[in-house]
Amino acid sequence: MHAKSTKDCPQNGAENNAQNKPKDALWQGRFTKTLSAQALDFETSIRIDSRMVFDDIQGSIAHVKMLGAQKIIEPQEAAALVRELQNIESDIRSGKLPIDTSFEDIHSFIEHALTERLGDTGKKVHTGRSRNDQIALDERLYLRRTAADLQKRIVHLTDVLCTIAEKHVSSLMSGYTHLQRAQPVSLAQHLCAWAWMLTRDYGRFSDALTRMDECPLGAAALAGSGLPLDRFYTAKELGFSDIVHNSMDAVADRDYCIELTAAAALCMTHLSRFCEEVILWSSSEFHFINLDEQWSTGSSIMPQKKNPDFAELIRGRTGRVYGDLIALFTLMKGLPLAYNRDMQEDKQSVFEALDTLGASLEVFAAMMETAQWDTERMASSCRGGFANATDLADYLVKKGMPFRTAHGCAASAVKTCIERGIQLEDLPLSEYTKISPLIEEDVFVCLEPAACLNAKNTAGGPSEKQVRTQIESLRLFCKNAETHAESRPAPYTNDRP
Repeated sequence: MHAKSTKDCPQNGAENNAQNKPKDALWQGRFTKTLSAQALDFETSIRIDSRMVFDDIQGSIAHVKMLGAQKIIEPQEAAALVRELQNIESDIRSGKLPIDTSFEDIHSFIEHALTERLGDTGKKVHTGRSRNDQIALDERLYLRRTAADLQKRIVHLTDVLCTIAEKHVSSLMSGYTHLQRAQPVSLAQHLCAWAWMLTRDYGRFSDALTRMDECPLGAAALAGSGLPLDRFYTAKELGFSDIVHNSMDAVADRDYCIELTAAAALCMTHLSRFCEEVILWSSSEFHFINLDEQWSTGSSIMPQKKNPDFAELIRGRTGRVYGDLIALFTLMKGLPLAYNRDMQEDKQSVFEALDTLGASLEVFAAMMETAQWDTERMASSCRGGFANATDLADYLVKKGMPFRTAHGCAASAVKTCIERGIQLEDLPLSEYTKISPLIEEDVFVCLEPAACLNAKNTAGGPSEKQVRTQIESLRLFCKNAETHAESRPAPYTNDRP
């Protein structure tokens, strides 16, 4: 039995209609028996696909316009169908027409409502069309606008990280490898690293949308239609740049669902890793970050606790998105051409994955916007752990020493400090000169964390100059992404008036 999902769909009165007598299915004609109530409940998809109700209506409007233009139906019939489809949309939005979940799917419900209002004319809406190409279209329309919304959330989070980074270009902290202190960086450099990952997540959605930008309508069940359909008409009407060029391919694959879910899974991976750092940083052992109380919870038994539950939940829900991706791969891996009913099960997985990512991006951005940073505590992490050892080696390289030899000298200095229980900046110059006569008084300036940071001035490095350049580039990415979104033809949305 399908789990009920009401995300992105109007109030459907499901509880009131669940016990209604099952309606005749669109395919009932050659059958003498109806499905049992148990069979009907098992195969019904309307609780899942009802979120695509307005996409279904939009596809039907384009289809009947084409039918009228091609003289397959009378122009006045096409006009009446378009007008009544628009009325049905308005009635659903207002609540005047609740979605009746006793129907097999959302297509059946819309066609039944149309036929009730227009009689035989309503029955012409499905001319030259199958539910196979109809659902392939509905999914593309729905996923197109959902992916665009996710991209907006990615841009917003990137912008939030840039705003925080701008305030912390000189806020020192230790960078880590293997969770061991490595070299001094800045909080800004750290945040920019995550922001750059988000730009690639954005790009993956763009790539998927480009490949999805083909209209399957007109492929019918698998072999097209004997009627003179104009597939390019409906593609243009619905804002697609092309058609799917093989009628079997148009209805037989769900690679666009898999690709979008894979993009969501990768983005969730980045959020999960970032959440892991937030969880560590909020601990007493680190105390780099102080999450706002509105994004923290307490304990039912330990009154002192302030837990990073929302970061933990995002980290945990990443596994659900991985599961959705594997479910889609498993669903499709053994299916022969063309359509198979197994493919009905794609929607719940892709919808859940995209819902989870959207909520996670929104929560994470709000959590980061309200967080406070303990810059003194972060800076203290640069002292101890010999995070400046590489800079000592670089100092000797600049004096003309081969790097491998310099590496050994720096290691020797670290060993001496460990034996004495001090840090490199505390080792007397007399001890340094024993390690190498090239070491002079100026070495202590090079060992300061801020000097270590700003010495890394290669492109993409953590120096203040390079980090400011990164932030400028990330801001430009956000601006270009927003401009691109504004310049695209407005997709059909559930919020359309």
